[in-house]
Amino acid sequence: MAGVLGHFCWRVGLLPDLSTGSAPDVPVAGAVLVGYSVALSITVNRLGLRNCWRYLAGSVVLLAAGWIVGSQFFGVDLLFLPLLLAGSLSLLFTQVNRLWSIDRQFAKTLLNSPVTNADSIVAANERLASGLKLLNTVLPLNEAVVFQCAESNTLEPVVRFKSPAPNPQDPRRNAVWREGVTLCQRAASTGKLMSETTGDSATVAVPLLHEGETAGVLLIRPGSEFSDDDIPLLEAVGSQFARNLKRESFSNNPARTQSLSYFSQTGNKRKLDALNVLKALTVEQRCEASTLAHIDDGVAIAYLDGTLALVNPGVLRFAGLTPAQALKLDLFDLLNKFRTDVFDEPEIAVRRVLQTGVAYEGELNFEQKEQILSLRISLLRDREEPIGIAVYVKDLTSTKEYEKLKSDMISLMSHELRTPLTSINGFAELLTADATVPPQAREFVSIIANESQRMSRMINTFLSVTQLERKDKQEVLKIPLRLDEVVRETIASLTPVAKKKRIRLIEQPAHRIPPVAADRSLITQAVKNLLNNAIKYSPERTTVTVSTALEAEAVRVCVEDRGYGIPAEAKERVWDKFYRVVREGQEKDEESTGLGLSFVREVVEQHGGQVELDSEEGRGSKFSFTLPRL
Repeated sequence: MAGVLGHFCWRVGLLPDLSTGSAPDVPVAGAVLVGYSVALSITVNRLGLRNCWRYLAGSVVLLAAGWIVGSQFFGVDLLFLPLLLAGSLSLLFTQVNRLWSIDRQFAKTLLNSPVTNADSIVAANERLASGLKLLNTVLPLNEAVVFQCAESNTLEPVVRFKSPAPNPQDPRRNAVWREGVTLCQRAASTGKLMSETTGDSATVAVPLLHEGETAGVLLIRPGSEFSDDDIPLLEAVGSQFARNLKRESFSNNPARTQSLSYFSQTGNKRKLDALNVLKALTVEQRCEASTLAHIDDGVAIAYLDGTLALVNPGVLRFAGLTPAQALKLDLFDLLNKFRTDVFDEPEIAVRRVLQTGVAYEGELNFEQKEQILSLRISLLRDREEPIGIAVYVKDLTSTKEYEKLKSDMISLMSHELRTPLTSINGFAELLTADATVPPQAREFVSIIANESQRMSRMINTFLSVTQLERKDKQEVLKIPLRLDEVVRETIASLTPVAKKKRIRLIEQPAHRIPPVAADRSLITQAVKNLLNNAIKYSPERTTVTVSTALEAEAVRVCVEDRGYGIPAEAKERVWDKFYRVVREGQEKDEESTGLGLSFVREVVEQHGGQVELDSEEGRGSKFSFTLPRL
């Protein structure tokens, strides 16, 4: 196009005639002009205007020299001015096109960003209404209105607030609000807070400013006397309201086209609005990040290049660093401050987190400082894309001391309780066997013996559950174990108990059940507890079915009875310690400790499995658990 325009200007005589020789043919001249323009355009597109200005200046010098030589010695016009015009136009058009292309990419990236997308923005009306309620709790308000500045420089009400407290109708209310609107217009034009006092009431107009631009005005009538001390509060709330209005205005005015926004005042205004929205979101994100400075636990966030984006005071305290020292550190420098015999290679831990996405967790014992810390390194994601690494540090020293104290107390109490219970039970049995004891006294002694035995069983079960729950517990002894064999042995041991209640035990084993890695004694006790419960809470002349089955990568053991069933409201609580189901018209089972099912859950979860319950009142229950297969 530049070559054609240069050719046109030459042909119609718009350029001064400096030639003293013969002009070339029209087609040849057109080809030369177009070819020169294309060559300059390709050069600028490939190298950029800043990098190729030497070549451009050299081409102009060569053109001038060629024109002088050609016209003076050969009598040929080399079209110096047309080439100069075509080349200048080519440079202009090429640079404008380059800038236009970059602007289109900028607009596409900016306007289609998730943070400026209209679908991700909460309606401003709800946030403004919530803000007015918050303001009313700090500064009591009779009435308040938020105005938004429209494109026509008019103020449009967006949200209103009125105190629920009954107030006598003010005969000048309408006049006061008309004066208030005038006050708002003054505040919007000057960007400064305006206030007027009429009688006992004051009217205040607060400009809602964001990046030096007025987004609206907050008009309030305080319920108490207004003072200068309230101005910082109103300005801070006003800034938040301005950010909300800017986001709402941006989301409600979608761009018609992005391709011509470079030449459009409205399009460029929208890009400016998008930048203001990004700035507003940045301010709020700083607010969210600043909350980490007020928690006791340590939190540090690093970018994927290892640079520390945030380090809260908790991490500095645990690492023994000052804020000035932390500025010079990267992620690995920080993690090196937490090296112990367990956590001795932070690079390996970070590499595994980045490769697998699974968080690293560990307990760090600093014996010299008598401190135990919990360290967690996890991958931060945004829309499934990794964006950073988070380090979380928590002080477990007090928790560990409490757990040890709790464990010692339980052990002490269990020992102190077992000794007198053994004596009570032993002497009660002797008295029961003594023929000289009167029948009525023998009955009382028998009750004492039964209750002491029940207390012993409760202590033993409670200690078993507590031992499993301890965080510093030893690993259970896991061996390859076939659950169908455990079920068969348990049924054989409990068959006499079932026969006393005229209950039939049925085994339904599956074929080719693979083994699981488990502690034989614990799993056997768990199956025994489920089977004992089924026998205890089933009516006479019913059946209890025990089955084993392979489900995907787990083996399931299921105990199903035809008993009373469990109410819906108790299904989640039956696994809790000391909880016993109370059925309508029946008393709570005093022989039950309420620890059997809790023991089952602790054992199964310790082995990486899950427990389940399916029950219906009056139709029986189905207790089951799964363990991972080998």
